[in-house]
Amino acid sequence: MVQTSKVTSKPTAQKTYYQAVGRRREASAQVRLYPLSDKKSVVVHGQNIKAGDFLVNKKDVADYFPGEVNKVAYRGPLRVTKTLNDYAVTVLVYGGGKNGQLDAVVHGMARALDTINHDEYRPLLKKSGFLTRDPRVKERRKAGLAGKARKKKSSPKR
Repeated sequence: MVQTSKVTSKPTAQKTYYQAVGRRREASAQVRLYPLSDKKSVVVHGQNIKAGDFLVNKKDVADYFPGEVNKVAYRGPLRVTKTLNDYAVTVLVYGGGKNGQLDAVVHGMARALDTINHDEYRPLLKKSGFLTRDPRVKERRKAGLAGKARKKKSSPKR
C-alpha cells in the first residue's frame, strides 16, 4: 500500500526588507532597508524602528558615526534617490576601522537601493559614485624588507 502525503502550500510572506552587502578595505556591512510607507513601525533586534530611523550595530547612527561629515556621507545614497524618510535602515558592520566601516555602509546602502528600483535609482547612484567598490587595500608586508611593504634596509657605504 502506497501512502501519499498531502502537500499544502503555505502563503508566502511579502518581503519585509531589502538586503545588500557593502565592503571597503577590511570592513563589511550588511545593510537592510525596511520600506515603511504603509506601516508605522517594525520591530528589529528587539527595537521598534520607524521610517527614517537608522541603526548601526543596534545603536543610533549618530552615536556610531558622530559628526556632520559622517552624517552627509551615510545619508548620501538616500539623499540622491530622494528616499530619506521612506525606509528604516539597519546595519551590521564589522572589521576594519571607522572610516572603512562608514564607506562599507554607504556602499551597502547604495546596492540595496539598486535592488529596490534598478531602472530609476541605478543611474543616480552610479553617477554619484556610490555603487563603485573601492578595491584599494593595505599592501602586505614582504619578507626580507625592513618592516613595511616597500621600506628597504639601509646598506653601509663602506
